[in-house]
Amino acid sequence: QVQVAESGGGLVQAGGSLRLSCVASGHTFSSYAMGWFRQAPGKEREFVARISGSGGNTYYADSVKGRFTISRDNAKNTVYLQMNSLKPGDTAVYYCTSVVAASPRGSWGQGTQVTVSS
Repeated sequence: QVQVAESGGGLVQAGGSLRLSCVASGHTFSSYAMGWFRQAPGKEREFVARISGSGGNTYYADSVKGRFTISRDNAKNTVYLQMNSLKPGDTAVYYCTSVVAASPRGSWGQGTQVTVSS
């Protein structure tokens, strides 16, 4: 099972950008599709984006399409989430994990906090 550690969160003003990173353990990293999820206070965890094992296919939630970009570097066992044009509604703890379609299947890391001020 893939173990992950997220980083890169912080406080940013609306309209700003952040780049999140997720480093995964295991030598079969490229075999796993990976996804980003987020959980805002008082809300359920929700899907944000996913990327295939090769990196050739991506899929986004409608709420982030056109603003966020998921990518991966299999040589570094790392998945990224580039977040542009951030909105206060993007404020949440962001998590990554392995996925099947848009559903999580792996273990969760500690997450990384993203706070967008208006």
